[in-house]
Order: sequence, then structure tokens, then C-alpha cells
Amino acid sequence: MTTLSPQRRRLVAPLLLGVVLIALWAALASLASPVLLPGPGRVFARLWDDLHTGALWPYLGVTLAEALGGCLVGALVALPLSVAIHRSVWFGDAVQPFLGASQAIPAIALAPLLVLWVGYGLTPVVLLCALIVFFPILVSAVVGLRMVPRDLIAAARLDGAGNRALLRHVEAPLALPSLLGGLKNGFALSVTGAVVGEMVMGGSGLGAVLTVQRDAVDTTGMFATIGWLCLIAATVYSLITWWERRSAIVQALT
Repeated sequence: MTTLSPQRRRLVAPLLLGVVLIALWAALASLASPVLLPGPGRVFARLWDDLHTGALWPYLGVTLAEALGGCLVGALVALPLSVAIHRSVWFGDAVQPFLGASQAIPAIALAPLLVLWVGYGLTPVVLLCALIVFFPILVSAVVGLRMVPRDLIAAARLDGAGNRALLRHVEAPLALPSLLGGLKNGFALSVTGAVVGEMVMGGSGLGAVLTVQRDAVDTTGMFATIGWLCLIAATVYSLITWWERRSAIVQALT
């Protein structure tokens, strides 16, 4: 049997698993009512109809903007904080118990407060997404910074590197794989936050579409909308993975 190259394996393996999952889905759907579990044919036809008519494009764009905006806001807060935790032992020891305690509060429980503070619309959903992605990005960044070899940092210090140069040329590049892993996880959570936020706080994205389809018992439509959400998450996840591999190749060459 011919061994596939890594590039082909990354393409073939998901396709094979997808075929298996679709076959299992079709088998289960044949045993259930279409109202409870529509078959792949129904859902793919609905997806094609959505793509052809373009009816869901505006809603998809809103959800994508909310997820990306929330991920960006969460990262802009988490990354400087991760550097501060890494640089100062006292600061890290002071804030980490509070950061851990904050994760006991379901982010969705803050939705009514966000509506009260900033009103309805895009802003509260973006803030909810930011709250959800903040902790995974922070943890991944701190872990990545702490995994940088101490002797390499000491050597850079001996060469006269200050904190800013050290972060830019040594710590950030070496911590990038861990950070990108946190971003991949964070964006997937951000998509979830955008949908849940729209369903709870109102909105004009795919979460609102799911609410209408749920009330109409449109199971096929719900499956199709969930498919679009999966496509959004998978596309951005793949782009970050590509960036991660590219950065690894660049580091290896340099």
C-alpha cells in the first residue's frame, strides 16, 4: 500500500471519516421520522438551496462578524495579561485565583447584565463571545510563554535584550504554536457564544434563524443552519492551522 504524503493524508483522512459519518447518519435517519432526524439528502438539498438563493448569507455574515469580533476582543485583553502574568510572579499569583473563580460563572448568565449595560444588538453578543474565549486564549498564551527555554532567555539577556525585544524576537515566536492552539479553540467557542447570545439576547444572525426554525419545527432547516455554523468554524480553524504550520516551517528554516 502506497504511503500518502502528509499533505494528501490531511485531505484524505477527513474525507474518509466524513463518508463514514454520513453513512451512519443515513442509517439512523432511515429508522426515524424526518421530523426527528432528517436524512443527509434532505439536509444537503436545503444547504444547496440556501447557497443558491443566498437567503442565509446576511445572517451568516452577522454571526461570523460577532464570532471574529469576540475572539479579537478576547485576545486583545488576554494577550497583554498573559505577558504580565509571565513577567511578574507576584501579579500572576494575585490574579490567577480570581481568573479560576471567574470560570465558575456561566458566561450566558451574564447575558442579561450585558443587555442592561450596552443594550441589544451586535455589541452584547460580541462581548459575550469575548468573555467565553478570554480564558482559553489566556491559558494557552501563558503556557506557551512559560515553555520558552530559560537558558535561551538568559542568553538573550546577556546579549542585551530588554523585555520588549525579548518578547518580540524570542518569546512570542516560540510561544506562537501554543497561542494559535488557543485561538483555534477560542474561535470555535466564539461561534457557539454568538449563536447562544443571539438566541438569548436577540440578534440578526444564524442564532436568530435557528430560533425561528425551532419554533416552526423545521428540523431540516435547523440541521442545515448547524451545517453552516460548522462550515464557519471549520474554515477559520483550517486557516489558523495553516498559519500554525507555516510559522513552524519558517521557524525551522530560520
